[in-house]
Amino acid sequence: MTKSNPGNFLEDFRQGDVINHATPRTLSEADAALNIALTGARHAMFSADSFAQNCGLPGAPIDPLLVFHTVFGKTVPDISLNAVANLGYAEGRFLAPVYPGDTLNAVSEVLGVKQNSNGKTGVVTVRTTGFNQEEVPVLSYVRWVMVNKRDESAPVTDAPPKTPAALVSSSELVLPPALDFSGYDDGLAGSPYRYQDYEIGEKIDHVDGMTVEEAEHQIATRLYQNTAKVHFDAFGQQGSRFGKRLIYGGVTISIARALSFNGLANAQLMLGINGGRHVNPLFAGDTLYAWSEVLDKEDLGEAGALRLRLVALKNKPAKDFAFKGEDGAYDENVVLDFDYWAAIPKR
Repeated sequence: MTKSNPGNFLEDFRQGDVINHATPRTLSEADAALNIALTGARHAMFSADSFAQNCGLPGAPIDPLLVFHTVFGKTVPDISLNAVANLGYAEGRFLAPVYPGDTLNAVSEVLGVKQNSNGKTGVVTVRTTGFNQEEVPVLSYVRWVMVNKRDESAPVTDAPPKTPAALVSSSELVLPPALDFSGYDDGLAGSPYRYQDYEIGEKIDHVDGMTVEEAEHQIATRLYQNTAKVHFDAFGQQGSRFGKRLIYGGVTISIARALSFNGLANAQLMLGINGGRHVNPLFAGDTLYAWSEVLDKEDLGEAGALRLRLVALKNKPAKDFAFKGEDGAYDENVVLDFDYWAAIPKR
């Protein structure tokens, strides 16, 4: 009898299942530094204790996307080890800041299972919650993933999930209770533009590009302890629909967010994920560019919140704001369509 874990296939999931994921992860300052090295992240609040302390926090928190990828990575062996593709995210909420020394655990609930018409795959929808060592929820999100069947003849009881909300309401956004932007330093942050300086409908070309190398994306994915086969097994991928290793979508999100610093340096804290889609695959050697659109604005009292669409393109500069054609299909160079809320200081 084998003792290794082949991962779950479509027919193994049942609506209502609760999965406690293995391997708690303590995040350290070293992890934060490595994340900067691999993604180019440079928002000041996550780079300097002194800057974060001037904003009322005890020190520099862990970048929310590093928290997201770490929690996501816990779920892969149970949810998406046998995935064809991660299809999207919704209802993401960052509930409490995470600091170096905090330990993260993850629990998922299966919200729905639906077999595809080809009888070979299906879609599993889960809600995952990340907790710190004190069992305080720090993150919650919904994702749906296309998963292979082990046995095409195996029955699957379709249990479609409730449609996730298209938007995280501003009333659900959580600011750190100690946050205080009265001492905020625009010069150290890298931008003079605050909440009042952005207009709904405004588009921002983030100008810079970053080529993603094979070793970098694999180190980043291992940092998150994401074990999905499509990102690592070059031999196994020769028989896949890609024929080569696929870059983990979380790496794409983090690099695109890092690129957005140029134009959105003061949009520091990620508060919520309204939706996200990995539109086309990204491979080693591709160069990422990014642009953002301001979709909405909300006054949260201590801070403002910008609802931002972050679009990442491969091998095509963002200056033309490529997105969708007249037929509604994404431009072939678009790899990411990511809709999120970010906190930004007011004047």
